Amino acid sequence: MAGLVDFEDEEQVASFLENMKVECHYQCYKEKDPDGCFRLVDYLEGIQKNFDEAARVLKFNCEDYHHSDSCYKLGAYYATGKGGLTQNLKNAYDCFLKACEKPGKKSINACHNVGLLTQDGRISDDKPDLVRARDYYKRACDGNYAPSCFNLSAMYLQGSPSIPKDMDLALKYSLKACDLGHFWACANASRMYKLGDGVSKDDAKAEALKSRAQQLHREQQKSIQPVEFGV
Repeated sequence: MAGLVDFEDEEQVASFLENMKVECHYQCYKEKDPDGCFRLVDYLEGIQKNFDEAARVLKFNCEDYHHSDSCYKLGAYYATGKGGLTQNLKNAYDCFLKACEKPGKKSINACHNVGLLTQDGRISDDKPDLVRARDYYKRACDGNYAPSCFNLSAMYLQGSPSIPKDMDLALKYSLKACDLGHFWACANASRMYKLGDGVSKDDAKAEALKSRAQQLHREQQKSIQPVEFGV
C-alpha cells in the first residue's frame, strides 16, 4: 500500500525517521505544541541517543510551556546528571514540583519524588521537612502510587517529633500499599497483625498478608529491572 514504510529498506527507514524529526521539530518550535516538543524528546532519546539535545528541548518545554511530563523528565535528568546537565537535586526538586502541580502522566510519580527529596533534607541543608514530605506522599498515595503509601505507613509506624506515631494510620497505609502490590507493605502489615503491634492480634490476617508478600516478591524477582530515579 502506498505511504507505508518498508522497514526492510534502509533508505525508506532513514527517510521516515528524518521526516519524523522534522515534523516534531516543526510542531514544537513553529506550532508551539508542547506535546510535539515531547515527541521530539522521544525521538532524540530513542532514535538519535542525543541526550544533550533532549535536555535542551526538555528545559525549553518545561520552562516555557510548563509541560508536566517534560518537567518530570527534566527533573530526572538533573537528579542523575544526564544530558550534559550538572547534577543538581535542587533543580530536580523544582522540576518535580512543577510536574506534581500540573496534570500529566507522571504527576503522581513527581509528587512522590518531591516527598523523597523533602524527607531526606538534601535540598535544604540537610534539614528534612517531614510534614511537607508527608503531604506530598499523601497526594501520590491518593493517586494510588504504592511507594508513597508505603512511605506514609513507615512515617506513622516510626513516629517523629513532627509526625506522631499512629498505628491506625500506619496499618491503613500499609494495607493500601499492599493492595497496590508493594510486598514490603504486606510484610509490615503481616508483622503488625502477628505481634498485635498497635492492632488486635490476628493470626489469620497475618498469614494471609505474609502469603501475599511472598507472592508479590516472587513476581518481582521474575521481572527485575534496573532502578532509575523517578521512574
